[in-house]
Amino acid sequence: MKQSDNQQCNIERHPLTPFLPPHAKLLMLGSFPPQRKRWSMDFYYPNFNNDMWRIMGLIFFQDKEHFIDEGGKAFCRPRIVDFLTEQGIALFDTATAVRRLNNNASDMFLEIVEATDVAALLRQLPECCIIAVTGQKACDTLCARFNVVEPKVGSYTEFEFEGRGMRLYRMPSSSRAYPLKIEKKAEIYRGMFRPISHAPVRY
Repeated sequence: MKQSDNQQCNIERHPLTPFLPPHAKLLMLGSFPPQRKRWSMDFYYPNFNNDMWRIMGLIFFQDKEHFIDEGGKAFCRPRIVDFLTEQGIALFDTATAVRRLNNNASDMFLEIVEATDVAALLRQLPECCIIAVTGQKACDTLCARFNVVEPKVGSYTEFEFEGRGMRLYRMPSSSRAYPLKIEKKAEIYRGMFRPISHAPVRY
């Protein structure tokens, strides 16, 4: 097999379709899902060691275990989907095809082969005015795509998309490899949700 064929075989395409509630005001973008062997459910942020859904539980329900199923070893996908739909939160990633250079989920060893057409996603979300990126690689990709200055962690940069005023938030990674306590991460995320939330956000 030629080297180019080998490289082609190593390309991994995104296993999920974009989650786009029609009235979403927020589009959250990570980099790319982990390998299937690390999934606890068939949805975004599926690794049970990733704290995204615990962060959401703390912010909206004061309970980091709110989205954990009764068995305590996986996240509850239906509960998460209902929550996201009610809150108007869309999800996808900044890459639709990647090559893993070190056979793991680390962004450091993730080569983006095909970047997501984020503009196409936004056109399907006419009420969306906020994009949140949840990691450095996702942030780098979005800043390059929309030619905006990278915001500091927990802050945002304003830009315009096809006549629409937008904010790009740079949020801390929900991975436990990111050296920040979950309560502090929740505090940072909470500030982003305040202006768009329909449900009570715990201050």
